[in-house]
Amino acid sequence: MAAVAANPTSPVPLDSIPISPEGANGTSASGPDNNGEPITVFHDKDNFNVKHPLANKWTLWFTKPPSGKGDNWADLLKEVITFETVEEFWGIYNNITNTGELPVKADYHLFKSGVRPEWEDSQNKHGGKWAYTTKDRKGVPIDNLWLHVMLAAIGETLEEENDGEIMGVVVNVRKAFYRIGVWTRTIGKAVPAGDANLAGGQGRTAEQGKEVIQSIGRKFKLALALPDTEMVEFTGHTDSAHSGSTRARAKMTA
Repeated sequence: MAAVAANPTSPVPLDSIPISPEGANGTSASGPDNNGEPITVFHDKDNFNVKHPLANKWTLWFTKPPSGKGDNWADLLKEVITFETVEEFWGIYNNITNTGELPVKADYHLFKSGVRPEWEDSQNKHGGKWAYTTKDRKGVPIDNLWLHVMLAAIGETLEEENDGEIMGVVVNVRKAFYRIGVWTRTIGKAVPAGDANLAGGQGRTAEQGKEVIQSIGRKFKLALALPDTEMVEFTGHTDSAHSGSTRARAKMTA
């Protein structure tokens, strides 16, 4: 999917995601109207008998803009829906407000099921975030950028198969800019064996961990189709929490 991001206006091919051998209700995937072959949504959008499963379940979250009356951020964060197939993703995406139409201080978060998009979540607390912040909002194709980052996440192309780092992706709508981020389980340090919260990185050296995180940054930048002159930055959640800002000093760039 990385190649698709280089031309955000072109259709996104999803044929790299394997089809289910069974229909949505556990019935045979073959159908008499297609010579015994599976009928997918790409053949017949109304009568398909196969869904394309994703490797993980994902949950879409939404942060409402604060009212200015001392709102608690956790109360503004709302769980929208969980899905596990390509068809469900498109059904959701095609029926929610475009990012470019969201009010200021609203956020979308797309995280693996069971992970809350909060620093304090046990699966996030040791991690960090790659982020790209636009210089302004005028002329930024934010809907395409956000779509391609979501596709890269659910298509598992932001990391290697056994990295176990990607927790979710987020887009922030602010008055003067947009910010898109990719959250990781670790910050690239050495991970001791036996730490269940850091399962994906167990046994890595610090050097290996750093390269895994750097590789995710490069893939993130590729998904955004950014030129070499544009940078993405990585910060640890702990550093951000201590600084009281999502703009803590970057640990790495790509």
